[in-house]
This record gives sequence, structure tokens and C-alpha cells, in this order.
Amino acid sequence: MSAAQAVGAVAMRDVRKLFRQRGRLLASMIRPLLWLVVIGGGFAATEPAVRGAGYQSFLVPGVLGMTVLFGAALAALATGYDKESGVMRMLIIAPLEHAWIVAAKAAGAAAVALIQAVLLLIILAPFGYFGAEVSWPWLAVGLAATALACACLGMLVAAWTQSLDNYAGMMNFFIFPVFFLSGSLYPVERLPGALRLAAAANPYTHGVDLLRHATHTGPAFNRSTDLAVIIVFSVAAIAVAGARFSADGVFESRVRRLAQ
Repeated sequence: MSAAQAVGAVAMRDVRKLFRQRGRLLASMIRPLLWLVVIGGGFAATEPAVRGAGYQSFLVPGVLGMTVLFGAALAALATGYDKESGVMRMLIIAPLEHAWIVAAKAAGAAAVALIQAVLLLIILAPFGYFGAEVSWPWLAVGLAATALACACLGMLVAAWTQSLDNYAGMMNFFIFPVFFLSGSLYPVERLPGALRLAAAANPYTHGVDLLRHATHTGPAFNRSTDLAVIIVFSVAAIAVAGARFSADGVFESRVRRLAQ
């Protein structure tokens, strides 16, 4: 089996799991809609315009990014379950580079997040949030890039966890700073100096910024910078996570030899 076939098979396993859990699909729409309608409506009363647009219009790329971030992170949570159930052990001993295994799990998590984002687009489109000025090709690029970065972040965290409970705690520790230190809810340039630098180093910030380019809601960076940060982070995250899974595989092999 080629590496591409193996990556596709592992990724499709996560996608099929999503469609078997239809309640999960429905629940994934609740959080962004609450932010857009309830919180966005409240803040719009005190912040009527951001970069020349209404606050809810400004918030739309943010809730799309939120859907991708939480969708990819929770999909990567399956890696923790796979560790506990023994599935990851079988993948690690397969005749395939460990970086490809991590890439396959990241691809599955990214695909799951993209499906959820498309569903949100279908829900929001009739309400006029995506007008004629939207660049659909760049919106697709932005969603794909954001999903890739978030999935790789999830796999990077999962590589250092040994149980499902630990993963949930670590994701809560990482996911909320990643979300709030981005341009999802407010312009990055309004943050204080140190926080602005942290936001600029956040790959998720650049994913949301690509969505702002597509929707013309005031991006903070240029497209080439956004893509460069996301690509560099994703490649580095997959390499580090792959090395970590390799170390885990070597450790488990030594334990089994000692037990024998």
C-alpha cells in the first residue's frame, strides 16, 4: 500500500465516524451560532462598526474559524481514544513512516472540520452574510489552511498525552488561548504590544486572517504571510508529533521485550 492510500484510508475512517454521529454535527453548529447571534448582537450595540463593517459582519470569519478550530481539535481527540484502545499501536507498527500516520490523522481531523464549516456556510448564506463581494476561491483556501493548522495543533498536543482525560485537559489549556489570542473576535492591532506579538505568532490567527481576506472584513496581514506561517507551523508540527509517536513506539517495544 502506498503512503497516499494509507493516509486516505485513515482519514476516511474519521470522516465516516463523523457521519455516524449526526448529533455531533448538529451540536457543532450551536456554538458558532450563539456567538454570532447572541454575543455578536450584544457587542454590536456597544461596537457598532469595526473597520467600517458592522460587528456581526466582522464576526462571521471568526465564527467560521471557531467552527474549524473546535471541529479539528475534537476530531484529533480520537487519537487519544486510539491510544487507549490500541488502534494507534497497530498504526505505529505498520510499515509506514510515523510522520505519515500523523499526517493521516491530521488530514482526517481537517476534513471533519471542513465538513462542519461547510454546513455552517449553508446555514448562514440565506441570511446575507456572504454577499457578492466574497471571494469564494480564497474562502476555500482560508478554510482549508485553517483546518490544516488546527488539526496539526491538535495532533501536536495529542502526541504528548497518554489518555483521553489528559488530552481533554491539555486541549482546554491550549485551545482557548489560541482562540482568544487571534483575530476572531476583535482586530489584532487593538491588542496590547505583547499580546499582539503572541497573536501574530499564532497560526490560527493567520487562518482567520485568510478568511477576512476572502470576506473583505479587514485583514491584518498579507496573504503570503498568512500562508507561510500556516505551512511552516503545519510541517513542523507533523514532524515533531511524528518523532514523538516514534519515541512512544520504541519505548513500548522495549517494555514488551523486557516483559518477555
